[in-house]
Amino acid sequence: MNNPQKLAQEIADILDEKKAENVVVLDISRLTTLADYFVIASGRSELQVSSLTEELQEKMAEKGISLRHMDRGSRWVALDYNDIIVHIFHYEERAFYNLERLWSDAERVSSNSTD
Repeated sequence: MNNPQKLAQEIADILDEKKAENVVVLDISRLTTLADYFVIASGRSELQVSSLTEELQEKMAEKGISLRHMDRGSRWVALDYNDIIVHIFHYEERAFYNLERLWSDAERVSSNSTD
C-alpha cells in the first residue's frame, strides 16, 4: 500500500471493529525514522490482546501486507508493518508504558476512546 496514513487508519478501524479500546493513531514521521505511524490499542484481557493480534494479522495478510517483525509478551504485542508499528496492550500495561506521553510531540491523527 502506498499510503501509510490510510493503512494506519485501516488498522485502527480493524482493531476498533474487534472491540479494541482507546485506539489511537500517532504520526511520528517527523520525530523518528523508526516508522511513520504508531497505532496503539488496548484489550481488557490477555485473551483479547491475543484475539486482536490474530485478527489484525489475518486482515493484513488478506490485503497482501506482510508482517516484518513481531515482539510479544503475555500482555502486549508490537507488530511491525514497515511504516506502521502497531502496539496492542492489556490496559494495565498501556498505562504503565504510556506511549502517548513518551511520544507527546507526535500528531494524533485519529482516536477512538471507547472505554
